Amino acid sequence: MRLSGKTAIVTGGASGFGAGIVRKFVAEGARVMIADINGEAAEALAKELGAKAQQVDVSKDESVNGLAAAALMAFGKLDILVNNAGVSHLPAALDDISEADFDRVFAVNMKSVYLTARHLVPHMKANRKGAILNVASTAAVSPRPRLSWYNASKGWMVTATKSMAVELAPLGVRVNAINPVAGETPLLKTFMGEDTPEIRAKFLATIPLGRFSTPEDMGNAACFLCSDEASMITGVALEVDGGRVI
Repeated sequence: MRLSGKTAIVTGGASGFGAGIVRKFVAEGARVMIADINGEAAEALAKELGAKAQQVDVSKDESVNGLAAAALMAFGKLDILVNNAGVSHLPAALDDISEADFDRVFAVNMKSVYLTARHLVPHMKANRKGAILNVASTAAVSPRPRLSWYNASKGWMVTATKSMAVELAPLGVRVNAINPVAGETPLLKTFMGEDTPEIRAKFLATIPLGRFSTPEDMGNAACFLCSDEASMITGVALEVDGGRVI
């Protein structure tokens, strides 16, 4: 029960890596708000786990403000914020990506971190404690071709993590990131362009441990970094990738 007494928000928490983090946090004793653009999926998982649910568009200021207000009303305090919500564009030449796809990646992967900070960091600063975890990607440090603007958004997230960490450390707030390799999530087909046994085999050949990341892998790493066991760790981007970036 490493998170006993802790409260947490997990964005994009209704599926994929986010759901893995939610399940681990609940198992370790945290009270969790599952924040997702898919309100029905968030409600279903919340009902299963005894958690809270909130429909949110993390790219919209008003929606994130509503999320912050709902969490503080439900819990009275917030100890942990996990910025997990993310999207990608389909693989394509960098100059062929549409402006609409670029804007969506920017809004969901980058602007969302600014918005959650804007509405929740003041609470953590006032309490002089808190842990923020940004779910970035191996794409931040070992970019794949034809995913250029997605890669760039995750590189931004790592730099934002380090900048937030150094600014907030004197105020008792830790900020870290995890860098997963692709996993069995709704984004896998987006990364690969199409899902065939041949493409999967080619993708897996780049991962020394020979398997995709799982939601459980992300939950375990997130739990450690957001727990008091990691009280001396801030500003890191932990690779949870089976050796992909070596």
